[in-house]
Amino acid sequence: MTPNAAHQSPLTSDHRCPIRPAPATRVRPSTATLVVPLRHVNRNGIPKVSLDGISLSYKTNDGSQLLALDNINLRVKAGEFLCIVGPSGCGKSTLLHLIAGLQPATSGKVLIDDKQVEGTGTDRILIFQELGLFPWLTVGQNVEFGMKMKGISKAERNERTDYYLRLVHLTQFKDSYSHQLSGGMRQRVALARALASEPDVLLMDEPFAALDAQTRDLLHDELERIWSETGRTIIFVTHNVREAVRLGDRVALFTFRPGRIKREFVIDLPRPRQLEHVTVAKSAREILDHLREEINKSLEEQYGHEAVR
Repeated sequence: MTPNAAHQSPLTSDHRCPIRPAPATRVRPSTATLVVPLRHVNRNGIPKVSLDGISLSYKTNDGSQLLALDNINLRVKAGEFLCIVGPSGCGKSTLLHLIAGLQPATSGKVLIDDKQVEGTGTDRILIFQELGLFPWLTVGQNVEFGMKMKGISKAERNERTDYYLRLVHLTQFKDSYSHQLSGGMRQRVALARALASEPDVLLMDEPFAALDAQTRDLLHDELERIWSETGRTIIFVTHNVREAVRLGDRVALFTFRPGRIKREFVIDLPRPRQLEHVTVAKSAREILDHLREEINKSLEEQYGHEAVR
């Protein structure tokens, strides 16, 4: 796997690096499927998500300022699957919180459809690693919870709940409780609950990190299918580079703190992909070579130069 000649030089102002062993093909369902339409159909070329000069700093216990994110500029197209990778502590998850409106940036702007984000909104849903399912509610009640808070009628809630449980293959578990489900099934409930609110943007913070390899592989297939059928925009944070290549249209690589976008990789591989595919492994290796530099920086800061010798 070799990038285009124009990208062989070190980082330039255009730091996107295409990975193109074969023409890209997005998988589409072969049979007709009921797809809940997106609220916004962007025909003007405006990015779904825009990050303009995003920086974030914290005040530490000793009174000094810690710069966590520095001048993040990023555009995400409607329907794009963007993956973000980087060393621990580089601000990947924090960036999702900013997009979700859970906290403000120190400087810069987050825009959705060219409108500045001022707080949380139902057009963006963040799925945490911990899932946040309510153990006292059934699967169906968990899925409809957000709709109920929005005042959606019971008839429509039931219709949407049934639809999204079918989408994640959990119809027969509608009346079960979360403690009766496997880890992978609970993850699918969280995904159905997020989709039932019909957000334009799904923000996913290492959602599969705690799962075993077999379940994770199955959920990769499920997520790719759901993304293909619904057309949602997904921003997916992961530490697993091969997972990022398996799922993403594009991978943004963050530097160690302060988090900056070091390089972007266009993943122009045919779909569906599998983790064990040679082209996926080769693409992941290229990204990992760049990531390792940042991992070494984080180890040097924590343990000193001996840690990376």
